Amino acid sequence: MSDTLPQPVASSSKPSVLPSKSWQHFVAGGLGGMCGAIVTSPFDVVKTRLQSDLFQVKVKSASLGLAGNGTVVAPHRTNLLWHFVETGHILRDIYREESFRALFRGLGPTLVGVIPARSINFFTYGNGKHIIANYFNNGQENSWVHLSAATCAGIATGTATNPVWVVKTRLQLSQSSGERLVGGSWDMIKQIFRQEGIRGFYKGLSASYLGVTEGTIQWTLYERLKRITAGTEGKGGVQEWLGMLGSAGTAKCVATLITYPHEVIRTRLRQPLVDGKMKYTGLWQTLRLVIAEEGAKSLYGGLSAHLMRVIPNAAVMYSIYEAVLRFA
Repeated sequence: MSDTLPQPVASSSKPSVLPSKSWQHFVAGGLGGMCGAIVTSPFDVVKTRLQSDLFQVKVKSASLGLAGNGTVVAPHRTNLLWHFVETGHILRDIYREESFRALFRGLGPTLVGVIPARSINFFTYGNGKHIIANYFNNGQENSWVHLSAATCAGIATGTATNPVWVVKTRLQLSQSSGERLVGGSWDMIKQIFRQEGIRGFYKGLSASYLGVTEGTIQWTLYERLKRITAGTEGKGGVQEWLGMLGSAGTAKCVATLITYPHEVIRTRLRQPLVDGKMKYTGLWQTLRLVIAEEGAKSLYGGLSAHLMRVIPNAAVMYSIYEAVLRFA
């Protein structure tokens, strides 16, 4: 079966560099990213803490103090189902111990980052595949066109927004690290600049570039699943939107499961200094250290909370994106 998607008959005139109304991808991506981030923000806080060894130290210390026999984690807490239960417990504890607002800690820089990040990503991908197809593949879209466009989109997005994600991560970890709670994003920005300089805002960038693979898998799989559910297009109603939601959620789930360890490595690289020292200094150093100290399982810390966040997030984001494009 041919891998080439059906395309309209090309005109004899030379194709434009960008399609008309290319700005629609920018607006649609930003709106979708904003709505998804707000809805799933509490799970993002939990995920960030579970990925960090600062939060794990706090949990282990509490467990040791309670048990008194050297037992850190009860045996039943090692199964997969427990991780989803644990996510609910952490949400409850954050609400009880830190307030309802703490469930949305870091939402400010998240929105500041998500809106341009999704706008850049969707704009670069949506228009990138048009350019690549027209100039390198005779106007036809196929899997390698989607892969190339998604790679360009991931690199552009990661480079442009990394400083925002560093600030967001620090804010979400400020309570669990035992440090004085920083008042807000601007205070955190000044603290990072004072302690680490400009380079501090680009911590985790190498892991972000590694994470470009997640975006390429997600976009390519999403395009494939859209083809499978193409029979529902134009029918409207529940059937069409379920096909779109299913495509977006499934693509994100598969991409996340394949590439998740880079999320943990990135969070560790963005952690605040401990006693004025930087524990994690590079991509491979962090990978080796995490496995040596905590085992390979720790590379999937926070996975349950992450899945509970990103799957509905992707469904909301892509639905709004497609809806805006159709409406426009």
